[in-house]
Amino acid sequence: MPEVTIHIGGRDFEVSCQEGEQSFLQMAAGMLDDEAQVLSDQIGRMPEARMLLMAGLMLADKTAAVEDKIKEVEAKLAEKEALVAEKDAEIEEMRAAPPPEPEHIEVPVVPPQVSETLAELAARAESLAQEIEAKAAADEPAEAVDEAGDPETPIFSDAGAEPELENDSTEQV
Repeated sequence: MPEVTIHIGGRDFEVSCQEGEQSFLQMAAGMLDDEAQVLSDQIGRMPEARMLLMAGLMLADKTAAVEDKIKEVEAKLAEKEALVAEKDAEIEEMRAAPPPEPEHIEVPVVPPQVSETLAELAARAESLAQEIEAKAAADEPAEAVDEAGDPETPIFSDAGAEPELENDSTEQV
């Protein structure tokens, strides 16, 4: 078993420990020494047993406070884990549930009577439009007519041809 010398409160102590635990022992001794230094700064020099007792009690107090905080954190963690487990159960329940029934939506259909009525209305509208066009054509000015009541024939028969006179009084000899 290895022997380790530790320093606490300005004093050296020889301590035995298991193989491989030297670093942990040095760390624990450092914590105890920090508390002993606080005591010696506040109270001054005191007997070794009293200094070790007081430093140990101060470390125990700090350890108890840390353990209380650990218990609080563990309680909060347990609450969160319970909530997560509850949500996981809900998710699994939703996954296991059958899919919802598809919604049945009725689309209104135009009855055939409406289509027939619309066709009749369209035919009537066409008929009225034709009547209006016929009346409008009758009200337009009539074509020019000659004295005999026949429509006048154009003076020019072709665009490039010589004009023809209708009443030719002179004849060529």
